[in-house]
Amino acid sequence: MYEGSTVGAVIPARDEAENIGEVVGGLLALRTAAGQRVVDDIVVCDNGSADATAERARAAGARVAVEQTPGYGRACLTALAALRPVDVILFVDGDRSCDLRQTLDLLRATADGADLVIGSRVLGRMESGALSPPQIAGNRVASLLIRLLWGHRVTDLGPFRAIRADALRRLDMRDTAYGWTVEMQIKAIQMRMRIVETPVDSRRRRFGRSKVGGTVKGVVGAGIGIIGMIVRLRTRRATPEP
Repeated sequence: MYEGSTVGAVIPARDEAENIGEVVGGLLALRTAAGQRVVDDIVVCDNGSADATAERARAAGARVAVEQTPGYGRACLTALAALRPVDVILFVDGDRSCDLRQTLDLLRATADGADLVIGSRVLGRMESGALSPPQIAGNRVASLLIRLLWGHRVTDLGPFRAIRADALRRLDMRDTAYGWTVEMQIKAIQMRMRIVETPVDSRRRRFGRSKVGGTVKGVVGAGIGIIGMIVRLRTRRATPEP
């Protein structure tokens, strides 16, 4: 719990056996100034892993939901369906690229009134090799398109983020692949939610291979998913918040 709000964490993961225990343990170790545990529930979605991701996530203290069909958004949706009712939901990757202590910065922004908080790697410190050159270029292009089409300044589509549960329900998330993050941001813009970016640091992967930057197929697939989502959402209308 943080500032009177219960907190749940969603971690989509595939073949992250060497990383997932550290991520789950890091979240469970977070404490408020009063010594209270910050994260009340953690669900890891094992998205078709061929290794011991699920077993190590459970051993570290998370609950595990299984979704065999690959897809970033599909894994997030599966984990959300298993998450206990909470006030604020964290989205965290299972690759140890985030400094989990900065979770408190995201939650502080929600406590201050933000509906959606994006951890911006661009505003923070990015270790060399944390993102591949195509990932950096794609992130810049997508951020520029959002600014041009919706007039909202965006620096990053980073996966490390926090959102109030009532706001997430209103967004009616649908994407099952790599358009998930941009769908969340654009729908929140269309619905005139309060969106905040906060700097987060990003580390290069030590173990395993990135599902996006680690392969040409991953880079191309993510790019198509993100640009396709931007085009689709540009043609739809969302009802602004009252």
